[in-house]
Amino acid sequence: MSSSRRRNSEEQVRLVYKGRSWSYPVVTGTEGERAVDISTLRRDTGLITLDPGFVNTGACSSAITFVDGERGILRHRGYAIEDLAEHCVFLEVAYLLIMGKLPNRQEWQRFSSLMNQHSMIHEDMRDFFLNYPERAHPMAVLSAMVVSLSSFYPEIEQEPMEEVPLDITATRLLSKLRTIAAFSYKKSIGEPFVYPSYRMSYCENFLNMMFSSPVNDYWPDPVVVRALNLFLILHADHEQNCSTSVVRFVASAGGSLYASVAAGICALWGPLHGGANQAVIEMLERILREDKGRVDRVIERAKKKDPRTRLMGFGHRIYKTYDPRARIAKDACMKLLARLGLQNDPLLEIALELEEKALNDPYFKERHLYPNVDFYTGIAYRAMGIPTNMFTVMFAIGRLPGWIAHWMECRKDPTQKIARPRQVYIGETARPFIPMDQRP
Repeated sequence: MSSSRRRNSEEQVRLVYKGRSWSYPVVTGTEGERAVDISTLRRDTGLITLDPGFVNTGACSSAITFVDGERGILRHRGYAIEDLAEHCVFLEVAYLLIMGKLPNRQEWQRFSSLMNQHSMIHEDMRDFFLNYPERAHPMAVLSAMVVSLSSFYPEIEQEPMEEVPLDITATRLLSKLRTIAAFSYKKSIGEPFVYPSYRMSYCENFLNMMFSSPVNDYWPDPVVVRALNLFLILHADHEQNCSTSVVRFVASAGGSLYASVAAGICALWGPLHGGANQAVIEMLERILREDKGRVDRVIERAKKKDPRTRLMGFGHRIYKTYDPRARIAKDACMKLLARLGLQNDPLLEIALELEEKALNDPYFKERHLYPNVDFYTGIAYRAMGIPTNMFTVMFAIGRLPGWIAHWMECRKDPTQKIARPRQVYIGETARPFIPMDQRP
């Protein structure tokens, strides 16, 4: 099926303004979604659209990810998220997003080999870690280190886009971001860095670099490795979200892959975006500590819109039904906690009760407030031993393939223009200038 958009010559949208009218074509995507092409609106009419948050604005055409929030559908390159989560490891999904296809055995072997080859970071970058303040947030370290990669690996900046080998470009950043993330954690707890090992898979390597130490001969549990693969897959891409749009904005200006991804990391850091799973854990801990686990009381306060109570992990800007990723995350979380002997975790019990009562409450049903993917991933990461200040870093590792894919797509799109939104100015106007000595 073609991934290109098409204009429907039979469908037009007519705009009438000050006695004149203009017609604008309807563009139809491969999944049947429709958009009005208003690219000549200001030139024709002098008008712009006002759309805070760009909730009704399509900034690009993309062949990477399709989301239907009303029907609870998420597909990457045409493949359902349920199928990818069940049958793939994270790097297969990364390959799919970036290369546009699932790898065959030969392609997979080359991709895996390149991941091992590029897993180390330049030894001089160790000094950057060592000179960060002890309490530096891992996301601050992550974004700074990614943009610093351009100084150590400048080839991608110096070659024409069409001559840059995509597999090397992708594996270099995918592999090194994992190493940077683990090093930033080790720095935060004052432990020596653990280098990547070619004997381990992507997720095994990350867990080993996180939790091995001179006094702890760590070997990742296969159930933990599988769960981590799943959670990274669930975060791999989600269409034009805040951080992905930022990546494309920087790319539209000719920004490098490293600069674009560093900007995406900073956008993801926001508590309304990538920090949501951390907020869920903090909410559950607060319910346990302050409300003694009494979920009914918390739900009633939330329904009354008590400013002290906000249910984190419920609802989504896009999904108006149950987030398809949330079902997968919940199942993986339950299996993980059972494996680790944590099925009686009080936070899990509160989460399950909270979900059950909210799903059966008309207030939440009418407002489409269903659990989203962040509701259970935080509990799972906590069970793995990953601290809450690393949760958003985990999100960034998972989202990286999507960012790379969107950066490449943006740079190769001949219709792409530098991102430059308009505004409606509401400030003072035509004020006479007053010299300093005459100002009151």
